[in-house]
Formats: sequence, structure tokens, C-alpha cells
Amino acid sequence: MPFSPLGKGFLTGAIDAQTAFGATDFRNTVPRFAPQARQANRALVDALAGIAARKQVTPAQLALAWLLAQKPWIVPIPGTTRLQRLEENAGAASVVLSPDDLKDIEAAVSSIPVQGARYPADRQKLVGR
Repeated sequence: MPFSPLGKGFLTGAIDAQTAFGATDFRNTVPRFAPQARQANRALVDALAGIAARKQVTPAQLALAWLLAQKPWIVPIPGTTRLQRLEENAGAASVVLSPDDLKDIEAAVSSIPVQGARYPADRQKLVGR
């Protein structure tokens, strides 16, 4: 079961280098969410958003559909507090990705190195990554 399949909101395209998180938001402590990392990682989000636009789906739906296309036993469970996002995320189950779509996604992901650690240094030890 993929953990945080939308990258803690980053893969939705709604977060950029200027995004301000609330004082208690966990992402304030995550190196991948530092402004410089968000700016660098935006290239990946933009590439995926281009593929999503071509498919006429949202970036979140593309990310979830990609996970669903990997193996039949992979079940992404994105978290949300909004009904609109729940409905959007559920729509990913209807997205059909062709072999060419999957190649385009893989090319984008493999050509753009992600900047910043996934967790703060003290938590890296706990999760083993």
C-alpha cells in the first residue's frame, strides 16, 4: 500500500516554492518541502501535469492511475479532508494509461532528480530510508 501517494500534496500541482504552510504543518520540517527543493522539484510536477492535461485528467488522478497500473495488488490510499478531493481521487480508477503514457511518465520521473530528503534526518532513521 503506497504511503502518501500524492507526495503530501506536492504531486497535485497546488504547491510551489511560494506556498506557505501553517505553523504546525509537518511539511515545514521535511527537506523535500524546503522552498529551494520545491522550486527544483516543480520541473517534475510540471512534466507530469503536461501528461495529465493531454489525458484530460488532474495531476492527482494521473499519479494515482500510475500507481494502479503498476500491479493489481497495489492500492493507493490518498488522504483528504475534502469531499471534492475524494471524488477527484476516486476518478483515478477510470483513467486508462496506455503503454506510451506509462513510458512518458517513466521518462519524466527518471530524467528529473528529486531534491531534498523525504523525511527530516531524525525521522530518516525511524523509517529506514
